[in-house]
Amino acid sequence: MTKRFIENVMKRVRHMPGGPDLFRYAGNKLNHLALKTTRQTRVAHPSTVMLELSAHCNLKCTICPREYGYGEEMDMGLMSESDAKKIVDELVPYVDSIGLTGMGETLMYKKIDRIVDYIKEKNKGIVVSISTNAVLPKTVEKISLMAGKLDTIQISIDGINDVYNAIRVQSDFELFRGNVKAITEICRNTSTNVMLNMVVTQENFFHLKEVVQFAEEMGIKYVNYTIFNLACITGVDLSYYDFYQSQAFKDEVSRLKSHPTNVEITWSGLGSEKGFQTCGLPWGHFYVCWNGEMAPCCAKPFPKEKSFGNVFKEGLMPVLNSESFREFRKLWLKNETPEFCRGCHYTDCKKIEI
Repeated sequence: MTKRFIENVMKRVRHMPGGPDLFRYAGNKLNHLALKTTRQTRVAHPSTVMLELSAHCNLKCTICPREYGYGEEMDMGLMSESDAKKIVDELVPYVDSIGLTGMGETLMYKKIDRIVDYIKEKNKGIVVSISTNAVLPKTVEKISLMAGKLDTIQISIDGINDVYNAIRVQSDFELFRGNVKAITEICRNTSTNVMLNMVVTQENFFHLKEVVQFAEEMGIKYVNYTIFNLACITGVDLSYYDFYQSQAFKDEVSRLKSHPTNVEITWSGLGSEKGFQTCGLPWGHFYVCWNGEMAPCCAKPFPKEKSFGNVFKEGLMPVLNSESFREFRKLWLKNETPEFCRGCHYTDCKKIEI
């Protein structure tokens, strides 16, 4: 259990729903527990949701699913302000956290601060996060409007200097450095946490320690490392995962561990040998695409490949408990990996020791 997670839980506890909403909130938690205990395929109102406000991006990163087959076929667009607020209205008072992020660059959504304000007006305890590449024009200006309102700003970094530039195509490390420094200064002494996220690949794994050192230089307290997910990447063989078992990778992890730091380090997608049941996404952390389609997860949010319905047209709960989504969860209960999920590090990557 991380320090940042505990901080967010405490924020939520201090601002629990009041009046009749408290009973609705508590009742929903009990309903969730009952459904889980009896192994039902229906779900209660979600406690966490991701809203893909933008499917547009200003970069062409080599590790991004947008640059491969599935991504090339995806539709681009922005979620309307009215649709975003409609989903928020359906989520309250049950939701604990909302991620305003997705396959695009979040800050390309011009009214992002208005959506953040709308959520916080509903309940200050709802944990709100965004992810950004931090190099869009007026990035610092946009962040300044939300400092102290956002709970977490996750900034994508996939290496230092030339390694960063080679992976994050159309970006520039010096511009990135300056913006990150400014963002950190803006958020200092506010309730907004800044976190760096690095997708670890064969092209950048030797910068694990350097990214932590960059965080120290910037005054950032959190760094997360994510394993490259092949479920959403076409044309790359699953043998790529063998790299995470290599001595070279283990040596770099050891070098990272030997570095004394106060930065809190976390890892995502370390792999497993348990199959589909390792993934909890069929039951929570639901993903709403910019056009209202509900894709199975944030790792492969391509509704043309699979969608359980359109929440703008059908409503959130009808989609979450649609026949197709319940059939998907039946596979989970039997630990049978659906074809859509083949290649995911949760199902097809051996356990990674760090």
